[in-house]
Amino acid sequence: MEMIHVDTDIQLHDSFSQFEIDTECDIELTFSADAGEYEVFVRIKNCGKLRIRTFAYANAQVKYLFWNDNEHMIEIDETHEVLRNANVEVAHCEVNPYPVKRNTYMALREPGAYGHLVSSSLVASDKNYKQNIVNFAQRTLANIDNFAVVLNGGKLYIDAIGKIVKGASRSESHQKSRVMCFDDGQSSTVIPELLIDENDVQASHALTIGRIDREQLYYLQSRGLDQRQCT
Repeated sequence: MEMIHVDTDIQLHDSFSQFEIDTECDIELTFSADAGEYEVFVRIKNCGKLRIRTFAYANAQVKYLFWNDNEHMIEIDETHEVLRNANVEVAHCEVNPYPVKRNTYMALREPGAYGHLVSSSLVASDKNYKQNIVNFAQRTLANIDNFAVVLNGGKLYIDAIGKIVKGASRSESHQKSRVMCFDDGQSSTVIPELLIDENDVQASHALTIGRIDREQLYYLQSRGLDQRQCT
């Protein structure tokens, strides 16, 4: 695993790369990928404000996993540029008990570009996400998927935006968010937005926010599990 302490520009070469961010300073990282297949794991152990930029050039296929282990509040700003026939998946894992404010912007710049944003969160504090994927070219595909469990004291806010600009015909933009709330004293807000300026496109969103079914919970407890084990 490569340690990162200062601003760094990274040209991806290996099929699998691991990085760990550990610094007291604000930091900016840039990842670039040419044609090929890559998987990238980034552990955020400690840093101030974090700025991430990625570039996927023609025919690149890149999967990023950003795992937040920071032990204090963090602000993250991301920009992802996806070019012709490139495929980029960006996953965020948020299971620590500290606040996060994250702004993610992905641009599908050229025909055939595919972008996918995924977040998985265990929410026990303030988690604030803004996600924005823009289809700028024809035959581009955007997906946003969010999954969260919100606990007592947790506050989840997600603003998910899919935009298809005029001229980006035969493109698609889809969203899905699933939020489960286990305790009182929490709040969950998810705003799915679709901004469509072209006719010949496909777009959809699906949203579910709710508690675990009480009958299912009762059934599990009748089998010998306590409430904590059930949830």
